Amino acid sequence: MNVNVFLPCRKGSQRVPKKNIKEFAGFKNGLIEIKLKQLLECKKIDKIYLSTNDEEILTYAQSLNQNRIVLHKRAEYLSSSETSTDELVSHVLELIPEGDVLWTHVTSPFLNANAYDDIIKKYQEVKKQGFDSLMTTSLIHGFLWNKKEPINYDRKKEKWPRTQTIEPLHEINSAVFLADTEIYRNLNDRIGNNPYLYELDKIKGFDIDWEDDFKIGEAIFSSGVAKI
Repeated sequence: MNVNVFLPCRKGSQRVPKKNIKEFAGFKNGLIEIKLKQLLECKKIDKIYLSTNDEEILTYAQSLNQNRIVLHKRAEYLSSSETSTDELVSHVLELIPEGDVLWTHVTSPFLNANAYDDIIKKYQEVKKQGFDSLMTTSLIHGFLWNKKEPINYDRKKEKWPRTQTIEPLHEINSAVFLADTEIYRNLNDRIGNNPYLYELDKIKGFDIDWEDDFKIGEAIFSSGVAKI
């Protein structure tokens, strides 16, 4: 069974102006161009629901003339920096009332078509094992503290343990959330009560959130380390 994509793309990034459509690594239309290209190449994806309040992004997506891309001009009340994830979860059901939803972002430029297809395949496998959803994570193996003490090792037992012996923590990198619409409807969430944690390497899990991330991402692409 294939899945539908929810791709939210808000105008007006406060940290990186025009982040979603400014030129990136030689791609004139930037991150949205890269992401739509990747998603259109996926074999296990049906429709791509692009929800945005950015006219420039809507115009670009429309110019692709792809019937797999479903354009939705998002209302301004759902497009501010104050809009909650809970509000967007309800919005997803308006666009995709049934089936599996893959929620992703343009800010993961190195998560390509093959990676998406692998993730969907794993999701379909782990659902048979009792997991109800999937989200991507990045593993953290280092020494992590709150303001007062370590949170992932015990200094009373060993002040500086080898990092290999520290239990890794999962950081949610927001590259993919995958779940059935029944979870959206019943839990008002994009993951269920028993999500499978799908680990991404540092490149695939790279997320562009700040201006420095934008520059680092371009450097990664220019180096040839990652393929878009």
